[in-house]
Amino acid sequence: MEITAKMVKELRDKTKVGLMDCKKALNEAKGDIDEAIKILRKKGIAKAAEKSTRKAKEGIIYSYIHPGSKIGVLLELSCETDFVARNEKFKKLTKKIAMHIAATNPLSISQEDINQKVIEEEKEIYTAQAINSGKPEKIIDRIVEGRLKKFYKENCLLNQALVMDENITIQQLLTESIVEFGENISISRFARFQIGK
Repeated sequence: MEITAKMVKELRDKTKVGLMDCKKALNEAKGDIDEAIKILRKKGIAKAAEKSTRKAKEGIIYSYIHPGSKIGVLLELSCETDFVARNEKFKKLTKKIAMHIAATNPLSISQEDINQKVIEEEKEIYTAQAINSGKPEKIIDRIVEGRLKKFYKENCLLNQALVMDENITIQQLLTESIVEFGENISISRFARFQIGK
């Protein structure tokens, strides 16, 4: 199938990836735009992984107050250059993540940040629940492991599905942003405030 300039432009508009990469992905996908997007996303993850080792010393601190003024979030989103930090798209990304934090109230950025005591307590609870429900002893460890994965997915910011688009996680959103901006982007810290809590 012939790859036309119109097809390349359509793919570029959808992905914000360079023209040559778009053309290569379309060739590989035999002209299928959706398949080409998947190919680019897979390659983007590899590029993002390379960039994630670089130091992100710039960025912004963003404050978000949810309508009604009962919930507020302070978020530090880091990047490598002041040029990206001042970019309007970067600010929109920061706002999107802050709004997500306001809605979901995560315990931590990643599962590595959760206090080990909390994890041990969760394991104890899940083990007791499995035993009390009469599950065979040989599968209790697998049940506990499965419930812990669910716990991380619900409570660790990077593992959570984005509230505005549940097809991607916060980690995937960051990975796509790393590819788009061409430099490392990371969530350094956040604090969520709620009246009465």
